[in-house]
Amino acid sequence: MEAVLNVALPIFAVILAGYVAGRIGVLGDTASQALNQFVYWVALPPLLFLAMARTSIQEVLYWPFINAFLGSVIGVWLVGMIIGAVIHRERAGVLIMQGMNASFSNTGYMGIPLFVAAFGTAGLAPALLATVIMSAVSVGLAVIGLELTASRGRHIGHALFDVLLALVKNPLVVAPVLGLLASFVGLPLPEPATNLFDLLGAAASPCALFAIGLFLSSRPLAADLSEIGWISVLKLFWQPLLVWWLADTFFPMEPFWLASAILLAALPTGALAFVIAQKYEVYVERTSGVILISTIASVLTLSVLLAIYAPLFAPG
Repeated sequence: MEAVLNVALPIFAVILAGYVAGRIGVLGDTASQALNQFVYWVALPPLLFLAMARTSIQEVLYWPFINAFLGSVIGVWLVGMIIGAVIHRERAGVLIMQGMNASFSNTGYMGIPLFVAAFGTAGLAPALLATVIMSAVSVGLAVIGLELTASRGRHIGHALFDVLLALVKNPLVVAPVLGLLASFVGLPLPEPATNLFDLLGAAASPCALFAIGLFLSSRPLAADLSEIGWISVLKLFWQPLLVWWLADTFFPMEPFWLASAILLAALPTGALAFVIAQKYEVYVERTSGVILISTIASVLTLSVLLAIYAPLFAPG
């Protein structure tokens, strides 16, 4: 219960503050986009860079975690597509987005703040690794799939080039990779630079959480609740359960990494899924509904998981 009060309650209180501010009009219509841009381009990259630069490669590239977490993403994604095909008989582009919604954890805007609050920066490596997986692998798969369905398979090279270009331009991928390189070569970081990055990074967590609330306040719930329901259940319940099963059966790992994998898999659907849906004009309204419902429901599921794991495990 102490973990819920000390970690989960402040996290969701900041999200609620952003939601209320958006609903009562304290901030203008452009505030959500501006705050998201600040977090995405200015605040999160320094936090990711420093966290990686201060961590050894051996600590970050923890393969049991990567295998179990990525396995849960792909497994739930496929299940989401199969359910969508059997129950709703949707076209290929919609099936891809149903799978993405069911498996895309909000590791950047919610996972990193959660881990900072629960474990401090010393325990940030799993959240950073999961963020890179989400930004590189999940977004990459979605873009390739949607490009192929849009072009009926004629432009595979174009789709792959678009993915590569998106990754090179993605600060949530570039910043931790550069930090990892700095750690690998032992690059000394000047104190003024680290102080600057620390100041900017300190703004990432509260601003990211507040931005989630603002985003949710502007999203209408105009979709089939039963469809949103089964996708949210896959995301919040079955994905962390699959991570636990994969770790227990095939990829045993240290207790802290296991707890981290389960918590990160249990996060609600991330806002980048909405960005992808909007870009390709596929599954837009239903994606916003999944993000809203899964975020609200995660208040309960994450609180339960934190109550179980946070008192027991600490980064080693």
